[in-house]
Amino acid sequence: MNLCKFHDPHYGSRVGLVEENAVYDLTSLDGVRMGSLSRFFELPNRMDVLARLVRSGIAIAPHTYSVLDRVPNPAELHLLPPIDHQEVWAAGVTYLQSRQARAEESEAGGSFYDKVYDADRPELFFKSTPHRTVGPNDGVRIRRDSKWNVPEPELALILNSRLELVGLTAGNDMSSRDIEGENPLYLPQAKVYSRSCALGPTVRLVETAATAMDIGIGLKIRRGGVKLFEGHSSTAQMKRAFVDLIEFLGRDNDFPTGVILLTGTGIVPPDDFTLLPGDSIEIFAEGIGVLKNCVLDGKE
Repeated sequence: MNLCKFHDPHYGSRVGLVEENAVYDLTSLDGVRMGSLSRFFELPNRMDVLARLVRSGIAIAPHTYSVLDRVPNPAELHLLPPIDHQEVWAAGVTYLQSRQARAEESEAGGSFYDKVYDADRPELFFKSTPHRTVGPNDGVRIRRDSKWNVPEPELALILNSRLELVGLTAGNDMSSRDIEGENPLYLPQAKVYSRSCALGPTVRLVETAATAMDIGIGLKIRRGGVKLFEGHSSTAQMKRAFVDLIEFLGRDNDFPTGVILLTGTGIVPPDDFTLLPGDSIEIFAEGIGVLKNCVLDGKE
């Protein structure tokens, strides 16, 4: 069972239930409990509440994905990123492919990436705030002071304030590889900037996911309609377990409205590839859908 967040030109932000090719508006059924995704995730009996709302049959007519699959426009229905007030954090060097790529890009030498990959303590870093995060069919940016930029397709864990894993979504951890490679201390500049993070299109509730540790992830990059790159991976290839990443994230830290954690990428385009304005990025996450974004120039 999947949920989504969408914009209605008449009512603003709404919470929807995704069933096949339709989205049912659940917001009006219970304005207190379903007013936001993060509030719903705080409910200890959320699945019982959701089942009761669905059974009530009060939901308004569904909106088809053909309507929602549009570039965000305040005058039209469209999908929003499934985030309310949460911070977005990310884990790095969780896949062997990621370790190798970051070691190769580093001008300072890559031995410390080997140490991180094998260490008990994972690499965790702050990635984004809600206003820097975009949703499906919206534009991600490349930095204007970077010459080597790539998307990083990742599974994102949605956690409530008790750090309980409540949902899964797809994420794009945009990265400026030349900035990070110049000096590891430049990681925040390579990772954290306006429109550097995309999430969506739906949230898979963990209660209805067979397993979060074996989810297929795919990436396609197109330029002028021509496919330039395609790659595939699976969360089963991760070095670290989700429970360990969550435990380290919560050490001496608190997230009153919950938090979203990107879990790293196992798909890395070749070293001679960089994103350009106008490129199209498609990130597929099994059971979640396809997160589509266009690439904007750093000046936009």
